[in-house]
Amino acid sequence: MKITALVVMKGKSNPNSGSASSSGSDPVLLSSASNLSQFGYFQRSSAKEFIMFVSRTIASRTLPGQRQSVQQEDYLVHCYNKNGLCGVAFMDNHYPVRSAFSVINKVLDEYQQNFGDSWKAIQSDSNQSWPYLEEALTKFQDPGEADKLLKIQRDLDETKIILHKTIDSVLARGEKLDSLVEKSSDLSMASQLFYKQAKKTNQCCTIL
Repeated sequence: MKITALVVMKGKSNPNSGSASSSGSDPVLLSSASNLSQFGYFQRSSAKEFIMFVSRTIASRTLPGQRQSVQQEDYLVHCYNKNGLCGVAFMDNHYPVRSAFSVINKVLDEYQQNFGDSWKAIQSDSNQSWPYLEEALTKFQDPGEADKLLKIQRDLDETKIILHKTIDSVLARGEKLDSLVEKSSDLSMASQLFYKQAKKTNQCCTIL
């Protein structure tokens, strides 16, 4: 069981803005932490870029109050939009889904306690230095620590979590992942090439 990354973003805040799609402004990065030790040294830069690309893609398609999980290869990417403040977590398939959302909820609560509503005024990626996120990445590698949080987060019992089999299933009709990869400002040319080569050889060495 492993957590690869935790990301906090400013996402959609208007539940009446229509379906979650590529319309509207892109989510803004607020803070992130990752452990890329499972990747080779020369793959880590691309892996980090893909974490940001996937986080932004899923957060932009998660409406306020919505929780959803996207399964892609050996990863489950979980996202919760809490009134515009989004938490994204990258876990392996063995990490319990309920525990994953418990971690995200705790991270978002801590973020608001530390920064209040200042995030609402942020208009561009900032990746704030936030030691708690690094601590959470380490502490909650053990789902048992996250399970303790469930006792005080009963709302998870009443909230439906949407599970998608692939990232393609969260895209709007007509959208293609390959096109998003080519257009993404999060991915360098090297990472785009890495994605295409991995796809051709059917390797599971990237986040996607």
